[in-house]
Amino acid sequence: MRSSEFGSNSFVVVANRLPVDLHTRADGSTEWVPSPGGLVSGLSPVLEKQQGCWVGWPGVADASPEPLRTDKDVLLHPVTLTARDYTEFYEGFSNATLWPLYHDLIVKPTYDHAWWETYRDVNQRFAEATASVAAEGATVWVQDYQLQLVPGLLREMRPDLRVGFFLHIPFPGADLFQQLPWREEILDGLLGADLLGFQLESGVQNFLEVASMLGRETAGEPATRAAAAQITTNSGRKVGVGAFPISIDTSPFEAADDGADSERSAPATQLRAALGNPETVLLGVDRLDYTKGILQRLEAYEELLANGTLDPSSVTFIQLATPSRERIDSYKATRSAVEEAVGRINGRFAELGRPVVHYQHRSVSKQTLRDYYRAADVMLVTPFKDGMNLVAKEFIACHGVRPGALVLSEFAGAACELEEAFLCNPFDKQSLRDQLARAVAETRDDPDAATARMRAMYEQVTTHDVDLWSRSFLSSFTGQHAAAQPVGERDDR
Repeated sequence: MRSSEFGSNSFVVVANRLPVDLHTRADGSTEWVPSPGGLVSGLSPVLEKQQGCWVGWPGVADASPEPLRTDKDVLLHPVTLTARDYTEFYEGFSNATLWPLYHDLIVKPTYDHAWWETYRDVNQRFAEATASVAAEGATVWVQDYQLQLVPGLLREMRPDLRVGFFLHIPFPGADLFQQLPWREEILDGLLGADLLGFQLESGVQNFLEVASMLGRETAGEPATRAAAAQITTNSGRKVGVGAFPISIDTSPFEAADDGADSERSAPATQLRAALGNPETVLLGVDRLDYTKGILQRLEAYEELLANGTLDPSSVTFIQLATPSRERIDSYKATRSAVEEAVGRINGRFAELGRPVVHYQHRSVSKQTLRDYYRAADVMLVTPFKDGMNLVAKEFIACHGVRPGALVLSEFAGAACELEEAFLCNPFDKQSLRDQLARAVAETRDDPDAATARMRAMYEQVTTHDVDLWSRSFLSSFTGQHAAAQPVGERDDR
């Protein structure tokens, strides 16, 4: 591209989805509404501060809406995906191949060459859209596993750009990654970036091992919030690699705005009253995904009710399950098993008009979610594998320093930061039962200890927020772009 053809945006985020959904009204007109999700909640505050451009799919197959600006002056630049693209790129390669592979084969990945071709084509389309909107020398931040080829494609199209890539999900060990028939292409795509970010140092280590296994030179050691490791590409460029644990914008969730540091907010109090004012409210908030361990936590809860550790007359469990990838067979099976368990548990232990599990399979607004966080005593976040899990951090920020507890999987990235949580092994039913029972007992019988735990986690979340995440990643670009280009390829700026 000639410089006269460059766009005007000096900061561009590239993600599979735009931070809005395109909805069709009853009269056939359309409207944009904010969309939920961990990636959206993590990136929106960063982009709003930069007043940049977000490139992504609007969420409707074959839709080609015009670019628009949000009320925060963020330019949304839609990329069109066909129904076939959605099936083969998103449901297929992204979520039936990469997702299970990167989550340690909880279900078996499918390796389909037609899906790969579509994945490559869609990545090309995203790269072309990004190249068209980015100003000369712009910073481009590519997000997540759906777009791992985009950095390499941008390197070819626009070598003037500073390109970062951040993986929100875990990166697998070399022994798993080498299963992927297109491992070289994925690696080369990622190494088109100047800087690669992972959630944890373990992800960095896994990636360094993959790069070394596939013949790239590596140097340095994994570090948090710094690109202390480097990989040398086949062309001689140096690519920085580091761990940058993502967090949240705490301001919409923090408890201090209405005095809830010392007492529950009025909506949370009303919610508990609607539940019959139980002594203990348990809460789970997840996408309905097989990685989240929803069924296992329900079964642990059921066993505690059955053995008398928990009294069904004094405890209730709310499980909010956001619909997710509902046409994929493994997701259908997960939903069926979860809903069967909910019915069985209520059938065994509920009284008329007083269920022991309240289950919702739909999205809720951020304000409603905030009320649930406030109302709960114990939050359960028990995935088999998770890059970070921002729900855990939202609960901490919103609950404040009142007595409460977080039961957290050892295999969630957040476990590395929230050390005062009741850490459990979700593969071990006894571990789940024991930690849930301990959390309930402490919030009920030792509020001082429960408050101390929450205070420590609250301090961690509020001081290590999304602003620190973005600043630490973007500041690691300093000098990286120039260092990344071999002699003879650096620009003259």
